[in-house]
Amino acid sequence: MTPAQRVAWLRNEIARHNEAYFVNDAPSLPDADYDSLVRELRELETAHPELADEQSVTRLVGAPVSTVFSPVVHEEPMLSLDNVFDARELEQWSARVAKSLGREASTIAFAVEPKIDGLALSITYVDGALTRAATRGDGRVGEDVTDNVRTIRNVPPTLGGVARGRIEVRGEVFLARSDFLEMNAQQVALGAKEFANPRNAAAGSLRQKDPAATAKRPLSFLAYQLVDLDATLAYTSYTDTIYQLATWGFLTAGESTLETGASAMIARSDWFEAHRHDLRYDIDGVVIKVDDLAQRIQLGFTSRAPRWAIARKFPPEERTTRLLSIEISIGRTGRATPYAVLEPVVVAGSTVSMATLHNQDQVALKDVRPGDLVIVRKAGDVIPEVVSAVPVPGKRRAKAWTFPLNCPECGQPLVRRGAESDTYCVNPTCPAQQLEQIAHFASRSALDIEGLGEQRVAQLLASGLISDVADLFTLRVEDLSVLEGFGELSATSLVRAIDAAKGAPLSRVLVALGVRHVGPVAARVLARHFRTYAALESAPLEELEALDGVGPIIAQAVYQYCREDENRDRMARLAAVRFTLNEPGEDVTVEATLAGKAVVVTGAVPGYTRDEAEAAIIARGGTSPGSVSKKTFCVVVGEAPGASKLTKAEEMGIPQVSAEKFESLLAKGVVPA
Repeated sequence: MTPAQRVAWLRNEIARHNEAYFVNDAPSLPDADYDSLVRELRELETAHPELADEQSVTRLVGAPVSTVFSPVVHEEPMLSLDNVFDARELEQWSARVAKSLGREASTIAFAVEPKIDGLALSITYVDGALTRAATRGDGRVGEDVTDNVRTIRNVPPTLGGVARGRIEVRGEVFLARSDFLEMNAQQVALGAKEFANPRNAAAGSLRQKDPAATAKRPLSFLAYQLVDLDATLAYTSYTDTIYQLATWGFLTAGESTLETGASAMIARSDWFEAHRHDLRYDIDGVVIKVDDLAQRIQLGFTSRAPRWAIARKFPPEERTTRLLSIEISIGRTGRATPYAVLEPVVVAGSTVSMATLHNQDQVALKDVRPGDLVIVRKAGDVIPEVVSAVPVPGKRRAKAWTFPLNCPECGQPLVRRGAESDTYCVNPTCPAQQLEQIAHFASRSALDIEGLGEQRVAQLLASGLISDVADLFTLRVEDLSVLEGFGELSATSLVRAIDAAKGAPLSRVLVALGVRHVGPVAARVLARHFRTYAALESAPLEELEALDGVGPIIAQAVYQYCREDENRDRMARLAAVRFTLNEPGEDVTVEATLAGKAVVVTGAVPGYTRDEAEAAIIARGGTSPGSVSKKTFCVVVGEAPGASKLTKAEEMGIPQVSAEKFESLLAKGVVPA
């Protein structure tokens, strides 16, 4: 499975589980497994910025805020940390810190501590009494888990001594290795499913609806930050604050040390890497922080992270396992992707049973064959991939695997387009393509049809009730009621949800149709210009190419899509069931503060999905292109921004606006000071 296919699968899965959990109040998988899906998608999009999606759930810092717990606005945002991956990058970071401080790196004191793989938490105390606890959430708004946190045994209910005013204690909820093993032993004894890893088990345990369920889990909390909201305490170093936390009874990392100079700091981080499996808890790296609090103020923050701290992520782990078979998956566009079916193996903390082989050329280059012992790696600690075969002297290997000539789903020929390395099933009626196309049409990032996830689409296809997206709008309650899992109530609900999608704006319809190269931004440009699908369909190629934000590649794809007989028939059928197929007029209630200005958004903006941020810009008369150019007015920089956009903006001298000042930009139409 390629990274792009994995991303698509994860987004569909997360949307399906969101529906089950938040809409139907019937979770279809444990919280820990759900958290694992969200985390994998976030890291995959970070590793592959070209796969980022404006509608993705990962556009917030941390995890999305659910409706299960009450929202909590953090007094001070819970920011992320920038990452480095080796000693050389760590040395470069320390050199930048030293330069900013006007000091030699050898004179700076650094705290070096383990980066625990847990769930970030902030606990608020008022005059020494625990009053509230919240997850990090999206960095700005978290979930109120106070009652659950009160059940964690090593969280002090009260603080003594100097604890006056409002104090936040931030840290990580985790499961010690021994506690995790004991939990899984109990799961096995009960005949229940084992937890995948300590981090996911801890996250799922903390986010239980019933505090009594959380109390049964051996959760621990490790404190690593003291936030003095009312400035009632006087400390000059980070080390002093950690000592105070320990005095109050909090668990702190005993392996942490204070090192003077970059060389000693790097050596200590190397120690953690060598001993990562010897600690009582799982770690995925180390965190290095400037110890002097005055120096921290001098260094300041970027839009997403402090300049005085960095996380050194450990390199991905590699394991060997048996390659059982090589299979082919068919995606929405017909792309045929080979993937390895493996004997399950734990890599970087999770069990891997499938791994991508990318394409036909990569399989041939790596020469991996069924039955081989292979090296499996998680690129970026997320994407399982087969690296190579491990030679076994004297063992006879199977014949070299060859790419199939026909689609495994429909039996039609597989073809390669020109010089592309990818292979495609070009049969438009291929059941695998139909499934992916219809599931995408109904997905959250498209028309967001509640109750119509991938499994339901597969059921409808198998029953013969649908074969195309247009067939959805001919479904009747009596058709659905006879299917397994449907009753009259659920059938009525689904039919109503499908019917409601008829009123979707043209911009969302274009995304839902899956027109090649057309994402949300291009879809809005096309919809705003043409207003109706009929006008778009009849537009000459030259007019499409002339649109700002479209360009020749997208224009050609749209022009071709509108003229294919199959698509003409689909759109005629949608029109026949009274699909709106037009774009609403402008919102005249919002002042056009950004009229004629191009504002590029990169990274996640707290409180907004990518689509919502761009819609807010467009509503105020501006445009939100996907790339930086001389016409760009400014660049809004959020969580995990694209490096290429930032570099280009800096080279061109284009102003950058932090995500925290986005609303000021919207209100005034000028770059905030």
